[in-house]
Amino acid sequence: MSKRDYYEVLGAEKGASADDLKKAYRKLAMLYHPDRNPDDPSAADKFKELNEAYDVLKDEQKRAAYDRFGHAAFDGGRGGPGGGFSGFEAGGGGFSDLFEEMFGEFMGGGRRGQSQGRGTDLRFNMEISLEEAYAGKAATVTVPSSAPCDACNGTGGKDGAQPVACTTCHGAGKVRAQQGFFTIERTCPTCQGMGRVIKDPCRVCSGAGRVRKDKTLNVTIPPGVEDGTRIRLAGEGEAGMRGSPPGDLYLFLSIRAHRLFQRDGANIYCRVPIPMTVAALGGSIEVPTIEGTMTKVSIPAGTQTGNQFRLKNKGMSVLRSPARGDMFIQAMVEIPVNLTARQRELLEEFDRAGDDDTAKHSPESHGFFSKVKELWKDLTE
Repeated sequence: MSKRDYYEVLGAEKGASADDLKKAYRKLAMLYHPDRNPDDPSAADKFKELNEAYDVLKDEQKRAAYDRFGHAAFDGGRGGPGGGFSGFEAGGGGFSDLFEEMFGEFMGGGRRGQSQGRGTDLRFNMEISLEEAYAGKAATVTVPSSAPCDACNGTGGKDGAQPVACTTCHGAGKVRAQQGFFTIERTCPTCQGMGRVIKDPCRVCSGAGRVRKDKTLNVTIPPGVEDGTRIRLAGEGEAGMRGSPPGDLYLFLSIRAHRLFQRDGANIYCRVPIPMTVAALGGSIEVPTIEGTMTKVSIPAGTQTGNQFRLKNKGMSVLRSPARGDMFIQAMVEIPVNLTARQRELLEEFDRAGDDDTAKHSPESHGFFSKVKELWKDLTE
């Protein structure tokens, strides 16, 4: 099966600029990434094809060869100098280059050349209550991490000896190999891209410059956080290799379900049972708030189940804002149970007294059964 044109794969014109190619690739890479399409088996093939196309077209030399010889420049066919090019692994860098730029800070840091040896980012999951999400919280967390080795002061060398330049790459961290008219650059296999090597490794950390060590941190949770909020603590991840920068710590928050309140953004909802007599005659009730206090709510006569009452500025805090959401009381009219003989007698008397005017006292019931009668009448005619 013949390969599609690389420009067609990216949806770009042949004369497109490097920036236009990157934008086209970025858009399609996010669309077809396998992690975002677990139920689409074709997404992986599309993503691989896209990655291969961008890896060629983003490089000026490879793009020039492709524009002149097409796919033959990379599959060992005729048309290119020296019988074509072989040994090139398409798709080796396009996606990683782009996502290092887009998400490098979260996934381990920055551009190539700057991230070699950087400490790993850490994740810590914390569960908090709804009240703590409203008011904020000062917490202490202990995470398994790594710290610079005290024996070598983080250098990785015995007695603190400094690393020396790698003789293979001469400190560049990368080596180049000429293949046809292309120059291929790869990570140095001797120093693993560090550019430096340890001649006499530290016995404590075996040359890594860091050791395993738990880290205890004081963390401030701001008011108004929501479920899934991520808090970044820069430089609090694992220590870097041989003095390289440390990673970051990411705190992921989850909020426990509350026994009384349901949250919707900055608003809070609370279902409150209301005695039938209060709902019928009107009155007032006290309801709890997220602040831990009680507040009075006026209940108008004739309140029905499902009616809502709004309490302004009694909801959740809003993150990085002095504003607050609202609280909504949802009425649940409670029918009395375990009636005494006298209570039953009074209710029966009430029922008899209302027979002549149900439309006035029970409008919803009257309206419903009126519609039922009309429906049966239409069906029987």
